[in-house]
Amino acid sequence: MEKKVILFGETYSFQSLKEILAKANEERSGDELAGVAADSMKERMAAKIVLADLTLGEIYENPLLLPEEDEVSELIEQSLHKERLHAVKGWTVSDLREYLLSDEQTGSDLVETGKGLTSEMIAAAAKLMSNLDLIQAASKITVLTTCRTEIGQPGVLASRVQPNHPSDNLKGMRASLYEGLSYGIGDAVIGINPVIDTTSNIDSLMRETKAVIDEWSIPAQNCVLSHITSQMRAVENGAPADMLFQSLAGTQAGNESFGISTAMLREASELIQEKGTAPGPNRWYFETGQGSELSAEAHAGIDQVTLESRCYGMARVFNPFIVNTVVGFIGPEYLFDSKQVIRAGLEDHFMGKMHGLPMGVDVCYTNHMNVDQNDMDTLSTVLTSAGVTFVIGVPMADDCMLNYQSLSYHDIATQRSIFNKRPAPDFEKWLERRGLMENGNLTKTSGDAGVFLHRV
Repeated sequence: MEKKVILFGETYSFQSLKEILAKANEERSGDELAGVAADSMKERMAAKIVLADLTLGEIYENPLLLPEEDEVSELIEQSLHKERLHAVKGWTVSDLREYLLSDEQTGSDLVETGKGLTSEMIAAAAKLMSNLDLIQAASKITVLTTCRTEIGQPGVLASRVQPNHPSDNLKGMRASLYEGLSYGIGDAVIGINPVIDTTSNIDSLMRETKAVIDEWSIPAQNCVLSHITSQMRAVENGAPADMLFQSLAGTQAGNESFGISTAMLREASELIQEKGTAPGPNRWYFETGQGSELSAEAHAGIDQVTLESRCYGMARVFNPFIVNTVVGFIGPEYLFDSKQVIRAGLEDHFMGKMHGLPMGVDVCYTNHMNVDQNDMDTLSTVLTSAGVTFVIGVPMADDCMLNYQSLSYHDIATQRSIFNKRPAPDFEKWLERRGLMENGNLTKTSGDAGVFLHRV
């Protein structure tokens, strides 16, 4: 595929779809590091003009990675609704953008159309959209999923409580968990990132989080975010897990660097359906993040926005309960500053929702990035306005184990207050029974972890 355009008297030539998609991206340090970024703003605009006029059929007929050579491409191809694809393949990418932003189209319309779109088509649309466009389109879409409880309802901002501990100390983890629960955080999942990835340690953390759920009758689900093989061994040995977790990449080579394959994920799906402790049907938790493929030298010359969209194409095959991008966790090599982090968060949320996923965002950054906590306030605010399914909270916005900055428990409570958002319905009723919430508002008791140190 060779495409040319004349812009301000200069001819710009692009030799492949891969090049067009990469150079149409908004500025991204990861694309520059990979050597695929536009050389100038003019070249970026030229690539956007070319991309806008491409038909969805042309994108489909020019795969970036052949399905017979890449498992992610194969899954995306197998999951496509061919009748819906046939209905839109004559559209240009510009037509798709106009459709997504039209007031005539509902969120259900967008999700149904998305079933006939490849991940590359969805990424292409994102590249033509402003930040406000990404917010508007994503805000239409709601996705309901059920593990032990249901999340994703209109007007709900769910949350993951992340009570990590630098030595996986169970009492320390409980203390942090109780504080999060007291702020109304945890309806999406009680999710622990373990320091020690052994079967026995994963077993202990699964049992401890499940014990808290059972002791206080919490309508939430537990998950330990270790490698999938460690979780599988623990579950096979009888550890209680409501869902399984795994990080995903947008290429087969990227997933191989994570030590996973499609066959392994299918085996894990069968295991959690058979031995999981939640009724389901959604029993997966996936995490993604722009730049992971490049960090593993597994990007195949594809830009990081398109690769991120391909992660979602893979995720939707497994009908997950929740998915989130860890938007600023890798570092400035991939997202340099607050402008890039905010843009990436909105892109990822939009692309995930267009794949029909219950899309959340870990609003976060590492300390060597040109980002601060005010930027996280901005990103969490625009994501809440965009209808993000869930966000993640850690004590005082500082994860003492992973050494990165995220949202605090009370930051999430503040976003709910500003936008009149609620926890998931079952979780809100539980908070009311505990005296932590009344009429959608936190009570004076909220924030006091001591309420869980004695029976009421």
